[in-house]
Amino acid sequence: MIKIVRTNSQNLEFNRLVKLLNSDLGKRDGKTHPLSQFNDISNIKYVVLAMTGDKAIGCGAISIYDTNAMEIKRMFVSPEARGQRIGEKILLELENWSRELGFTKCILFMGSKQPEASKLYQRKNYGLIEKYGKLKHIPDSKCLAKDL
Repeated sequence: MIKIVRTNSQNLEFNRLVKLLNSDLGKRDGKTHPLSQFNDISNIKYVVLAMTGDKAIGCGAISIYDTNAMEIKRMFVSPEARGQRIGEKILLELENWSRELGFTKCILFMGSKQPEASKLYQRKNYGLIEKYGKLKHIPDSKCLAKDL
């Protein structure tokens, strides 16, 4: 049974999964891809883990972007756990947490070589938006948003 747990970026299981995520992204995009500079997790207050027993098999996080929007970060599901809609459960919890904190929108950026993530966000009604902030100049990135 999958249990969804709220924590923060100091959680060791979250850190373990982020290392796997970074390795996966390195294979997809190249280790020096410009998006990698935005992968810092040192001060994330809002982290969600999908747990099976005492092992995390998926993660995601949110951070405050502006007065209305939370930014979704570090979404990942271990390869052996994919295909079970765990990413959807993580995303739903992040959206719920955003609402509880008083935010009305979730935004995110991602590389274009993540078809599984693209399908998830499309299924959950995220739409393309104009690239924002430091991401404007990264050609193979996408920015998405959803009103909560």
